[in-house]
This record gives sequence, structure tokens and C-alpha cells, in this order.
Amino acid sequence: MFTGIVEELGTVTSVEEDGDGVRLTVEGPLVTSDAKHGDSIAVNGVCLTVVDSGAGRFTVDVVAETVRRSAIRHITAGDRVNLERAMALGDRLGGHIVQGHVDGTAVLLESDGDLTRFELPAGLSHYLVEKGSITVDGVSLTVVGAGRTEFSVALIPTTRELTTLGVRRPGEEVNIEVDVLAKHLERLAAAQLDRPRTGADGS
Repeated sequence: MFTGIVEELGTVTSVEEDGDGVRLTVEGPLVTSDAKHGDSIAVNGVCLTVVDSGAGRFTVDVVAETVRRSAIRHITAGDRVNLERAMALGDRLGGHIVQGHVDGTAVLLESDGDLTRFELPAGLSHYLVEKGSITVDGVSLTVVGAGRTEFSVALIPTTRELTTLGVRRPGEEVNIEVDVLAKHLERLAAAQLDRPRTGADGS
């Protein structure tokens, strides 16, 4: 579990094909300061498991499903990435509840001043509401505008400076994760609507 508050901008040092997946090695002195085999680190919002670490770097395996669903398929050596360690029990929840389970990718349309617009993948628009939360490349953000085919967020200078969102350009893909609470509520509501209705006598 994560909060969407990026701890560090890391650098991808190598990308190796591993069957249908890939193996990434990422330089990140802060997030590796206490990293152990099996720990979770979010890379651009994707929860990945550390398989090796040392000398300020860590290595993760990315399975084919994750490569297919996320913008990790575009990552190359030298790219900067947003890094966050899994939250510890008792930490402040500065952003919102983030699982690191990417729902898909969005395309950056325009960044005009503080406002940044993204094309929204089909089937996700109903999870977004104005002033609600969304995770973009692992960054917890507040939705400013929510339409059927796009959404917008406001980026403060600190977010632009300390995350990859400050260097993204129109046409680039980013990972997005919608609010998990909205998905659970949808599932619960659908189950209730599907239940057979009974009369007052139980028939």
C-alpha cells in the first residue's frame, strides 16, 4: 500500500527482456536505504517487488501483464522514474490510498500553466469525480475536471520539480490508478442490484 507521495526521482540503469516481461534495475539511494529482498517499491505508480538491492540500486521483475497494462513498456535506460516505498503502519497518509495496481494508461494532452489535461481510457470515466483522487505515474493528485473522455489536474510547482510530471510532454503515456474505494463501492452496489427482491412475507 502506498500514499502517492513520491519520495525520490530515480534513474533506470538497465532494462533487460525476460521472456514476455522485463527486468529493471533502478538507481534510488533513498528508497534502497532500507530495502530488502521482497519489499515493495512503486515505480511510476506500479507496485513492484525487490529481487535484489545494493549500492543504491534495486532490481525488480515486471511480468507480461504489468508490461501490457502500464507505460513501463516504454521505459528505457536513462529514464527518470517516480519512486515510493510501501507505507509503514502508523505513517501519515499524506496523499490517498494507492495500491500500485495500475488500471491503464492515459495520454498527456496539454499542460497549460498549473492545469494539465489527460485523455481518459474508455471505461474509467465513471470512477472520477471533481475534487476526488487519482494517481498519475504514482503521484496522488486531485481531479479538477472529470469528463467522459478526459480529465484534468492542477500541478503545483513542487510536484513539477520533484516528479516526472514536470518533464512529461503532450503525447506521452502515463500510468493511472483510480480510487480503489470507488471500485469497491461499484462492485458492492452492483451485487445489491443483482440480488433477487423479496416481498414483505419473504416470498
